[in-house]
Amino acid sequence: MEEVTIKDVARICGVGVSTVSRAINNHPDINPETKEMVMKVIKEHNYIPNNSARNLKRQDARAIAVLVKGIDNSFFSEMIRLMEEEIKRKKYTLVLQHVEFSEDEVDAALELVKEKRLRGIIFLGGYFIHSEEKLAQLNVPFVLSTVGAQPSSYSKNTYSSISVNDEKESYKMVDYLIQSGHRDIAVICAKTTDVSIGKLRLDGYKRALRDNGIPVREDLMLEMKPDIEDYSLENGYMVTKEFLEKKIPCTAIYVISDIMAIGAGKALAEAGLKVPDDISLAGFDGVKIGKYITPSLTTLRQPAALMAKETTTLLFDLIAGRAEHQHMVFEGELLVRESTKAI
Repeated sequence: MEEVTIKDVARICGVGVSTVSRAINNHPDINPETKEMVMKVIKEHNYIPNNSARNLKRQDARAIAVLVKGIDNSFFSEMIRLMEEEIKRKKYTLVLQHVEFSEDEVDAALELVKEKRLRGIIFLGGYFIHSEEKLAQLNVPFVLSTVGAQPSSYSKNTYSSISVNDEKESYKMVDYLIQSGHRDIAVICAKTTDVSIGKLRLDGYKRALRDNGIPVREDLMLEMKPDIEDYSLENGYMVTKEFLEKKIPCTAIYVISDIMAIGAGKALAEAGLKVPDDISLAGFDGVKIGKYITPSLTTLRQPAALMAKETTTLLFDLIAGRAEHQHMVFEGELLVRESTKAI
């Protein structure tokens, strides 16, 4: 999509270029209603009211933005490190920005495009509920990496994606626990309003139970606390602590992220429960620290290195015009370690 000019804004508003200029520069000699209309059009069409920014030649830009939802997750930290290595190898600069879970990542990207000379964008984590019209305002190539719930309504040439099948891989973990003899399996999951990877992983949990003839119980679905950072150690710890106080019997806890699982492990230890003798504990992601805690964490490992490499390779191919949009789905790996056992 071509960048909107001041003449385009004037034409859309039905006013002269000088009127648009007065609105932008907050000139007193303009009707308030006209100014409001002009500013609304500017926002809707992502007009950059700055000649030097607007006239920058994209082919001379040397920056790649990585927008992350869940930057404290060490799984993303590993991916970012690998992406940065590849971006630097290509003689580009990485612009890293944390996006809160409540923030709109495309709005954040549009602001970055205004401020920086970007050649491409990687969206890491989070989810997408944006219209194709809005995405078209991102006039640089972008890739969705480990982003959940990509809308099926998008045409295939709208975006590129790199991911695992979160629902399928979550099913794999829960089915393993069931085949190990567990039936009362609690899950620490995302909030009910979540429509991203959290929902997909919860869907996998539910489907595994149903396929094995086990009822899905509301009292064993433990939502993250909304007042604590999502997918954090503290969230896993507090959710588990409150669950244990209810004394609801269960033989295993499946946590949809390793980091939260580690927090859950601390709450179990404080309650005097031994993992896995008293209760099994399993996570998802395959973060490195899970191998080194005691007991080591059973997890579903995502191929972080491969996904990071393919994300950056695809983005640079899109920038160079060497590739069409692609959608890559990778297999996860079930790593059975010390934190789970058969009963």
